[in-house]
Amino acid sequence: MTQEIKRIRLDWQEDLHFRGGEAGRPAIQIDGDNLTGPGPMLTLLLAAASCTGSDVVIILKKMRIDLTRFSIEVAGTRREEDPRRYIAIHFVYRLEGGGLDEARARRAIDLSLEKYCSVMHSLAPDIKVSYDLALG
Repeated sequence: MTQEIKRIRLDWQEDLHFRGGEAGRPAIQIDGDNLTGPGPMLTLLLAAASCTGSDVVIILKKMRIDLTRFSIEVAGTRREEDPRRYIAIHFVYRLEGGGLDEARARRAIDLSLEKYCSVMHSLAPDIKVSYDLALG
C-alpha cells in the first residue's frame, strides 16, 4: 500500500501574517494575532470542523438523508501553561433535512469522530472530545 504524502508551502508575509496552501490550489491566510484571519489554533478548529462536517455530509448522503442545512460550532479549551494546546474540543452540530432523525444524525457524527475524521485522529489522544446536536 502506498502512503499518501500531503505537501504545503507557507510564506511569511509580514508581522505574524502567513499565506499558504498546496501548490496550484487556492491559498489561505493565517494570522498569528487573529486580526486579518484566523490564527493557527483557530485554523486547527476550522480543520477539525470541516473534516467532521465532510464526513457527516457523506454519511448522511449514504443514508439517503436530504440535508438542507448544516452548521458546526466548535469550542476549544486550551491549557493555561505552555504549550497552550487544546485539552478539550466541543462541537455543536446543527442539522436539518428530510428524513433526518436524532438516531441517524448521532450515528453519522459518531462514525466521523470515532472512525473517519483524520484531523481528529491526528490530535493528541488525551483531548476530551464532546458534542451536542440540534435538529430542526
